[in-house]
Amino acid sequence: MGDIWYWLVALMLAAYVVLDGFDIGAGIIHLLLSKGEEDRQLILRSIGPVWDGNEVWLIAMGGTLYFAFPFVYASALSGFYLPLMIVLWLLVLRGIGIELRMHLAVRVWREFFDGCFAISSSLLAIFLGVILANVFRGAPIGNDGYFFLPLWTNFRPGTNPGIFDWYTLTGSLLALVALAVHGAFYVAFKTEDSLHDRAAKLGRRLLGVLVVMTLVGLAATLGIRPSAPGNYFHHPVAFLIPLLVVASLMGMLMFSRAGRDREAFLSSCSYLAAVLIGAAVSLFPILLPSSTDPTRDITISRAMSGSYALSAGLIWWAIGILCAIGYFVFVYRMFAGKVRLSSGDASHD
Repeated sequence: MGDIWYWLVALMLAAYVVLDGFDIGAGIIHLLLSKGEEDRQLILRSIGPVWDGNEVWLIAMGGTLYFAFPFVYASALSGFYLPLMIVLWLLVLRGIGIELRMHLAVRVWREFFDGCFAISSSLLAIFLGVILANVFRGAPIGNDGYFFLPLWTNFRPGTNPGIFDWYTLTGSLLALVALAVHGAFYVAFKTEDSLHDRAAKLGRRLLGVLVVMTLVGLAATLGIRPSAPGNYFHHPVAFLIPLLVVASLMGMLMFSRAGRDREAFLSSCSYLAAVLIGAAVSLFPILLPSSTDPTRDITISRAMSGSYALSAGLIWWAIGILCAIGYFVFVYRMFAGKVRLSSGDASHD
Protein backbone atom coordinates (compact mmCIF):
# COMPACT_ATOMS: atom_id res chain seq x y z
CA MET A 1 0.00 0.00 0.00
CA GLY A 2 2.90 2.34 0.74
CA ASP A 3 4.19 1.86 -2.82
CA ILE A 4 0.84 2.97 -4.24
CA TRP A 5 0.89 6.16 -2.20
CA TYR A 6 4.49 6.82 -3.23
CA TRP A 7 3.46 6.88 -6.87
CA LEU A 8 0.34 8.90 -6.13
CA VAL A 9 2.48 11.60 -4.52
CA ALA A 10 4.88 11.49 -7.49
CA LEU A 11 2.01 11.83 -9.97
CA MET A 12 0.51 14.74 -8.05
CA LEU A 13 3.88 16.50 -8.01
CA ALA A 14 4.12 16.01 -11.77
CA ALA A 15 0.56 17.33 -12.19
CA TYR A 16 1.42 20.45 -10.19
CA VAL A 17 4.60 21.17 -12.14
CA VAL A 18 2.89 20.61 -15.50
CA LEU A 19 -0.20 22.71 -14.70
CA ASP A 20 1.16 25.50 -12.53
CA GLY A 21 4.40 25.32 -14.51
CA PHE A 22 2.97 27.11 -17.54
CA ASP A 23 1.59 29.84 -15.25
CA ILE A 24 5.03 30.28 -13.70
CA GLY A 25 6.63 30.11 -17.15
CA ALA A 26 4.28 32.79 -18.48
CA GLY A 27 5.42 34.99 -15.60
CA ILE A 28 9.11 34.33 -16.32
CA ILE A 29 8.76 35.48 -19.95
CA HIS A 30 6.09 38.11 -19.22
CA LEU A 31 8.36 41.13 -19.63
CA LEU A 32 10.53 39.51 -22.31
CA LEU A 33 7.65 38.93 -24.73
CA SER A 34 5.42 41.94 -24.21
CA LYS A 35 5.84 45.03 -26.37
CA GLY A 36 3.16 47.01 -24.58
CA GLU A 37 0.11 46.95 -22.37
CA GLU A 38 -1.96 44.91 -24.82
CA ASP A 39 0.58 42.07 -24.87
CA ARG A 40 0.82 42.04 -21.09
CA GLN A 41 -2.92 41.82 -20.70
CA LEU A 42 -3.09 39.01 -23.26
CA ILE A 43 -0.46 36.98 -21.39
CA LEU A 44 -2.28 37.48 -18.10
CA ARG A 45 -5.61 36.69 -19.71
CA SER A 46 -4.20 33.41 -21.06
CA ILE A 47 -3.59 32.17 -17.51
CA GLY A 48 -6.20 34.24 -15.67
CA PRO A 49 -9.01 31.66 -15.42
CA VAL A 50 -6.75 28.79 -14.29
CA TRP A 51 -3.64 29.97 -12.46
CA ASP A 52 -5.09 29.91 -8.94
CA GLY A 53 -6.83 26.58 -9.53
CA ASN A 54 -3.56 25.04 -10.73
CA GLU A 55 -1.98 25.78 -7.36
CA VAL A 56 -4.54 23.47 -5.74
CA TRP A 57 -2.36 20.56 -6.88
CA LEU A 58 0.47 21.81 -4.68
CA ILE A 59 -1.84 21.86 -1.66
CA ALA A 60 -3.28 18.46 -2.59
CA MET A 61 0.20 16.98 -2.94
CA GLY A 62 1.24 18.37 0.44
CA GLY A 63 -1.92 17.01 2.05
CA THR A 64 -1.38 13.60 0.48
CA LEU A 65 2.23 13.52 1.63
CA TYR A 66 1.16 14.48 5.15
CA PHE A 67 -1.51 11.78 5.24
CA ALA A 68 0.49 8.94 3.71
CA PHE A 69 4.02 9.71 4.95
CA PRO A 70 3.75 11.97 8.02
CA PHE A 71 7.31 11.28 9.16
CA VAL A 72 8.97 12.50 5.96
CA TYR A 73 6.54 15.45 5.88
CA ALA A 74 7.64 16.54 9.35
CA SER A 75 11.31 15.95 8.61
CA ALA A 76 11.29 17.77 5.25
CA LEU A 77 9.33 20.78 6.50
CA SER A 78 11.73 21.13 9.39
CA GLY A 79 14.88 20.74 7.29
CA PHE A 80 13.75 22.78 4.29
CA TYR A 81 12.04 25.44 6.38
CA LEU A 82 13.90 28.41 4.86
CA PRO A 83 13.32 27.66 1.14
CA LEU A 84 9.75 26.54 1.77
CA MET A 85 8.94 29.83 3.52
CA ILE A 86 10.53 31.69 0.60
CA VAL A 87 8.37 29.68 -1.81
CA LEU A 88 5.29 30.56 0.23
CA TRP A 89 6.01 34.29 0.07
CA LEU A 90 6.82 34.07 -3.64
CA LEU A 91 3.44 32.41 -4.25
CA VAL A 92 1.78 35.26 -2.36
CA LEU A 93 3.76 37.93 -4.23
CA ARG A 94 2.95 36.31 -7.56
CA GLY A 95 -0.76 36.29 -6.75
CA ILE A 96 -0.60 39.92 -5.70
CA GLY A 97 1.10 40.83 -8.96
CA ILE A 98 -1.65 39.18 -11.00
CA GLU A 99 -4.63 40.39 -9.00
CA LEU A 100 -3.70 44.00 -8.21
CA ARG A 101 -2.23 45.28 -11.48
CA MET A 102 -5.63 46.10 -13.00
CA HIS A 103 -6.99 47.93 -9.95
CA LEU A 104 -5.62 51.27 -11.15
CA ALA A 105 -5.19 52.38 -14.77
CA VAL A 106 -1.89 54.06 -13.89
CA ARG A 107 1.25 53.11 -15.77
CA VAL A 108 3.65 53.07 -12.80
CA TRP A 109 1.15 51.00 -10.78
CA ARG A 110 0.84 48.36 -13.51
CA GLU A 111 4.57 48.24 -14.20
CA PHE A 112 5.30 47.71 -10.50
CA PHE A 113 2.97 44.72 -10.30
CA ASP A 114 4.19 43.39 -13.64
CA GLY A 115 7.66 43.41 -12.10
CA CYS A 116 6.33 41.59 -9.02
CA PHE A 117 4.77 38.94 -11.25
CA ALA A 118 7.89 38.41 -13.38
CA ILE A 119 10.44 38.44 -10.55
CA SER A 120 8.41 36.24 -8.19
CA SER A 121 7.71 33.74 -11.01
CA SER A 122 11.41 33.51 -11.88
CA LEU A 123 12.49 33.12 -8.27
CA LEU A 124 9.71 30.59 -7.67
CA ALA A 125 11.02 28.41 -10.51
CA ILE A 126 14.54 28.69 -9.10
CA PHE A 127 13.55 27.75 -5.55
CA LEU A 128 11.30 24.89 -6.63
CA GLY A 129 14.20 23.52 -8.66
CA VAL A 130 16.55 23.95 -5.70
CA ILE A 131 14.19 22.07 -3.35
CA LEU A 132 13.72 19.17 -5.75
CA ALA A 133 17.48 18.98 -6.31
CA ASN A 134 18.03 18.94 -2.54
CA VAL A 135 15.64 16.00 -2.22
CA PHE A 136 17.50 14.10 -4.92
CA ARG A 137 20.95 14.99 -3.55
CA GLY A 138 20.05 14.04 0.01
CA ALA A 139 20.11 15.79 3.37
CA PRO A 140 22.21 15.30 6.53
CA ILE A 141 19.51 13.34 8.34
CA GLY A 142 20.25 12.67 12.01
CA ASN A 143 19.58 9.55 14.03
CA ASP A 144 16.16 10.95 14.97
CA GLY A 145 15.24 11.44 11.30
CA TYR A 146 15.42 15.25 11.40
CA PHE A 147 17.82 17.81 9.97
CA PHE A 148 18.15 21.50 9.21
CA LEU A 149 19.88 23.07 6.22
CA PRO A 150 21.21 26.64 6.06
CA LEU A 151 20.87 28.49 2.78
CA TRP A 152 24.52 27.75 1.95
CA THR A 153 27.76 26.43 3.44
CA ASN A 154 30.66 25.84 1.04
CA PHE A 155 28.59 25.40 -2.15
CA ARG A 156 29.62 21.75 -2.40
CA PRO A 157 27.45 18.65 -1.95
CA GLY A 158 28.65 16.37 0.80
CA THR A 159 28.16 15.66 4.46
CA ASN A 160 27.62 19.33 5.36
CA PRO A 161 25.59 20.80 2.49
CA GLY A 162 23.45 23.91 2.33
CA ILE A 163 20.31 24.56 0.37
CA PHE A 164 22.46 26.11 -2.35
CA ASP A 165 25.46 24.29 -3.80
CA TRP A 166 26.69 23.77 -7.34
CA TYR A 167 24.40 20.78 -7.85
CA THR A 168 21.21 22.42 -6.59
CA LEU A 169 22.03 25.56 -8.60
CA THR A 170 22.20 23.31 -11.67
CA GLY A 171 18.75 22.00 -10.77
CA SER A 172 17.43 25.53 -10.30
CA LEU A 173 18.70 26.67 -13.71
CA LEU A 174 17.19 23.58 -15.34
CA ALA A 175 13.84 24.35 -13.68
CA LEU A 176 14.00 28.02 -14.74
CA VAL A 177 14.71 27.19 -18.39
CA ALA A 178 12.23 24.29 -18.52
CA LEU A 179 9.36 26.38 -17.14
CA ALA A 180 10.25 29.33 -19.37
CA VAL A 181 10.00 27.02 -22.41
CA HIS A 182 6.77 25.55 -21.03
CA GLY A 183 5.30 29.02 -20.58
CA ALA A 184 6.41 30.18 -24.02
CA PHE A 185 4.71 27.28 -25.79
CA TYR A 186 1.58 27.82 -23.71
CA VAL A 187 1.43 31.51 -24.59
CA ALA A 188 1.95 30.61 -28.26
CA PHE A 189 -0.90 28.10 -27.97
CA LYS A 190 -3.27 30.66 -26.44
CA THR A 191 -2.45 33.80 -28.44
CA GLU A 192 -2.40 35.05 -32.02
CA ASP A 193 -0.51 37.33 -34.39
CA SER A 194 2.79 38.92 -33.33
CA LEU A 195 2.64 37.83 -29.69
CA HIS A 196 2.10 34.24 -30.81
CA ASP A 197 5.05 34.46 -33.18
CA ARG A 198 7.37 35.92 -30.54
CA ALA A 199 6.34 33.29 -27.97
CA ALA A 200 6.90 30.40 -30.38
CA LYS A 201 10.25 31.83 -31.45
CA LEU A 202 11.38 32.31 -27.84
CA GLY A 203 10.35 28.75 -27.00
CA ARG A 204 12.43 27.38 -29.88
CA ARG A 205 15.43 29.51 -28.91
CA LEU A 206 15.32 28.40 -25.31
CA LEU A 207 14.86 24.78 -26.35
CA GLY A 208 18.55 24.47 -27.22
CA VAL A 209 19.44 25.75 -23.75
CA LEU A 210 16.99 23.24 -22.25
CA VAL A 211 18.66 20.34 -24.08
CA VAL A 212 22.07 21.43 -22.77
CA MET A 213 20.77 21.91 -19.22
CA THR A 214 19.05 18.50 -19.31
CA LEU A 215 22.35 16.83 -20.24
CA VAL A 216 24.27 18.84 -17.64
CA GLY A 217 21.67 17.95 -14.99
CA LEU A 218 21.87 14.26 -15.90
CA ALA A 219 25.68 14.26 -15.74
CA ALA A 220 25.67 16.12 -12.41
CA THR A 221 23.13 13.69 -10.95
CA LEU A 222 25.15 10.67 -12.01
CA GLY A 223 28.20 12.34 -10.48
CA ILE A 224 26.73 12.83 -7.00
CA ARG A 225 24.45 9.75 -7.03
CA PRO A 226 26.12 6.94 -8.99
CA SER A 227 23.38 4.59 -7.80
CA ALA A 228 20.65 6.64 -9.53
CA PRO A 229 20.27 4.30 -12.57
CA GLY A 230 20.00 1.19 -10.37
CA ASN A 231 16.23 0.83 -10.62
CA TYR A 232 16.39 1.25 -14.38
CA PHE A 233 18.71 -1.73 -14.76
CA HIS A 234 16.58 -3.81 -12.39
CA HIS A 235 13.45 -2.90 -14.40
CA PRO A 236 14.58 -2.22 -18.00
CA VAL A 237 11.07 -1.13 -19.02
CA ALA A 238 11.80 2.06 -17.06
CA PHE A 239 14.21 3.09 -19.84
CA LEU A 240 11.09 4.12 -21.74
CA ILE A 241 11.04 7.21 -19.51
CA PRO A 242 14.34 8.74 -20.73
CA LEU A 243 13.25 7.84 -24.26
CA LEU A 244 10.07 9.82 -23.61
CA VAL A 245 12.21 12.77 -22.46
CA VAL A 246 14.14 12.69 -25.75
CA ALA A 247 10.96 12.27 -27.80
CA SER A 248 9.36 15.20 -25.96
CA LEU A 249 12.30 17.49 -26.69
CA MET A 250 12.17 16.51 -30.37
CA GLY A 251 8.40 16.97 -30.42
CA MET A 252 8.65 20.51 -29.03
CA LEU A 253 11.03 21.48 -31.81
CA MET A 254 9.26 19.77 -34.71
CA PHE A 255 5.72 20.74 -33.72
CA SER A 256 6.66 24.35 -33.02
CA ARG A 257 8.38 24.67 -36.38
CA ALA A 258 5.30 23.18 -38.06
CA GLY A 259 3.02 25.69 -36.32
CA ARG A 260 1.25 22.95 -34.32
CA ASP A 261 1.10 24.88 -31.06
CA ARG A 262 -1.11 22.46 -29.15
CA GLU A 263 1.20 19.52 -29.86
CA ALA A 264 4.30 21.58 -28.98
CA PHE A 265 2.76 22.51 -25.64
CA LEU A 266 1.70 18.91 -24.95
CA SER A 267 5.27 17.80 -25.73
CA SER A 268 6.47 20.27 -23.10
CA CYS A 269 3.97 18.77 -20.63
CA SER A 270 5.30 15.32 -21.49
CA TYR A 271 8.91 16.44 -20.92
CA LEU A 272 8.23 17.82 -17.44
CA ALA A 273 6.17 14.80 -16.39
CA ALA A 274 8.77 12.34 -17.70
CA VAL A 275 11.66 14.08 -15.93
CA LEU A 276 9.84 14.07 -12.58
CA ILE A 277 8.57 10.50 -12.87
CA GLY A 278 12.07 9.44 -13.95
CA ALA A 279 13.49 11.01 -10.79
CA ALA A 280 10.89 9.16 -8.70
CA VAL A 281 11.88 5.88 -10.36
CA SER A 282 15.52 6.52 -9.45
CA LEU A 283 14.74 7.25 -5.80
CA PHE A 284 12.18 4.48 -5.18
CA PRO A 285 11.66 3.26 -2.46
CA ILE A 286 13.46 6.19 -0.79
CA LEU A 287 11.47 9.31 -0.02
CA LEU A 288 14.38 11.38 1.28
CA PRO A 289 17.95 10.07 1.03
CA SER A 290 20.61 10.81 3.62
CA SER A 291 23.78 12.54 2.46
CA THR A 292 25.77 11.16 5.41
CA ASP A 293 24.68 7.59 6.06
CA PRO A 294 22.52 5.39 3.78
CA THR A 295 21.08 3.64 6.84
CA ARG A 296 19.37 6.94 7.74
CA ASP A 297 17.48 7.18 4.44
CA ILE A 298 13.79 7.85 5.00
CA THR A 299 12.13 5.05 3.05
CA ILE A 300 8.50 4.20 2.35
CA SER A 301 8.37 1.56 5.09
CA ARG A 302 9.91 3.93 7.64
CA ALA A 303 7.68 6.92 6.90
CA MET A 304 4.25 5.56 5.95
CA SER A 305 1.06 5.69 8.00
CA GLY A 306 -0.78 2.60 9.23
CA SER A 307 -2.08 0.14 6.66
CA TYR A 308 -5.74 0.67 7.61
CA ALA A 309 -5.44 4.45 7.28
CA LEU A 310 -3.80 4.09 3.87
CA SER A 311 -6.45 1.64 2.63
CA ALA A 312 -9.40 3.74 3.83
CA GLY A 313 -7.75 6.97 2.72
CA LEU A 314 -7.33 5.65 -0.81
CA ILE A 315 -11.10 5.58 -1.25
CA TRP A 316 -11.57 9.19 -0.11
CA TRP A 317 -8.52 10.32 -2.07
CA ALA A 318 -10.00 8.81 -5.25
CA ILE A 319 -13.32 10.58 -4.67
CA GLY A 320 -11.62 13.91 -4.06
CA ILE A 321 -9.33 13.61 -7.07
CA LEU A 322 -12.20 12.68 -9.37
CA CYS A 323 -14.06 15.81 -8.23
CA ALA A 324 -10.93 17.92 -8.82
CA ILE A 325 -10.38 16.42 -12.27
CA GLY A 326 -14.01 17.05 -13.17
CA TYR A 327 -13.66 20.70 -12.12
CA PHE A 328 -10.47 21.13 -14.15
CA VAL A 329 -12.00 19.55 -17.25
CA PHE A 330 -14.97 21.93 -16.92
CA VAL A 331 -12.79 25.04 -16.48
CA TYR A 332 -10.35 24.23 -19.27
CA ARG A 333 -13.19 23.48 -21.68
CA MET A 334 -14.99 26.69 -20.75
CA PHE A 335 -11.91 28.80 -21.46
CA ALA A 336 -10.60 26.84 -24.43
CA GLY A 337 -9.37 28.65 -27.51
CA LYS A 338 -7.33 31.78 -28.17
CA VAL A 339 -7.48 34.78 -25.86
CA ARG A 340 -8.38 38.23 -27.20
CA LEU A 341 -8.96 41.69 -25.83
CA SER A 342 -12.18 43.54 -26.31
CA SER A 343 -12.04 47.14 -27.50
CA GLY A 344 -10.87 49.49 -24.78
CA ASP A 345 -9.25 46.80 -22.62
CA ALA A 346 -5.69 47.94 -23.24
CA SER A 347 -5.67 51.39 -21.70
CA HIS A 348 -2.54 53.47 -21.25
CA ASP A 349 -1.80 56.13 -18.65
